[in-house]
Amino acid sequence: MTAAHPIQAAPPPGAASDWTVPQDWSRYTAAEHALWDTLYARQTAMLQDRAAPEFLRGIEVLKMSRPGIPDFEELSERLMALTDWRVAAVPGLVPDDVFFRHLANRTFVAGRFIRRADQIDYLQEPDVFHDLFGHVPLLSDPTFADYMQAYGEGGLRSLSFGSLEQLARLYWYTVEFGLIRDGAGLKLYGAGIVSSFGESHFALEDASPNRIAFDLKRVMRTRYRIDDFQQTYFVIDSFADLLRQTLETDFAPLYADLATATELSPEAVEQTDKVLHRGLQTHS
Repeated sequence: MTAAHPIQAAPPPGAASDWTVPQDWSRYTAAEHALWDTLYARQTAMLQDRAAPEFLRGIEVLKMSRPGIPDFEELSERLMALTDWRVAAVPGLVPDDVFFRHLANRTFVAGRFIRRADQIDYLQEPDVFHDLFGHVPLLSDPTFADYMQAYGEGGLRSLSFGSLEQLARLYWYTVEFGLIRDGAGLKLYGAGIVSSFGESHFALEDASPNRIAFDLKRVMRTRYRIDDFQQTYFVIDSFADLLRQTLETDFAPLYADLATATELSPEAVEQTDKVLHRGLQTHS
């Protein structure tokens, strides 16, 4: 999730009033483009049998297989023709209200720097590979694109309820680390998984994490890990069902309920959960 800072009064020097900056695509070095190509080749090979079909189609229709770091303007042209979304560069993590406002207006803000070669396997702050490769392909899917806009609109409303932490958990366990049913099996769609070589395997195949059917309130009660692979993954039935639940839920009484509900640890399993796999928690 690009948002991380509290609401701030002004953007940093060099950024526009909405915190966007030029990508400056011409400033990328040959080594940086080569690193993108290495990351791209490794992940696409890993994901062919693991990622949601909508994600794989997004890579194809957005022509992300072209060598080098994508140009945001060219990528936005293709994306806007499909779902009216665009990609804009930001200097780093942005305030929550700025992040939500961009999503509500169908703009995905992305970091423009790329990780160092020695960070190929793990980077805590999202870089251009995580943001573009992880997030943008699914924005070509009309249903998921609508979910992201609905999340942004809900995020702006959440600020008046003081429930930002609970709503952030919904983003974390869907947009960043979500799994989806695919017939009798499961597929990856969360950006934090599909952009991570190690977690692409761990989330689907390792015996350590829980895999639990998605329930909106349950997800929003559950804390998460930011420093390691997740201890629990939540599984949606479809993007259409995720969007339906988001649009049909009155979040005001839900936030009121959450204010008095017991928070759950990342590894917790409740008696009311529909458990698809109870993890051994050996990794944690």
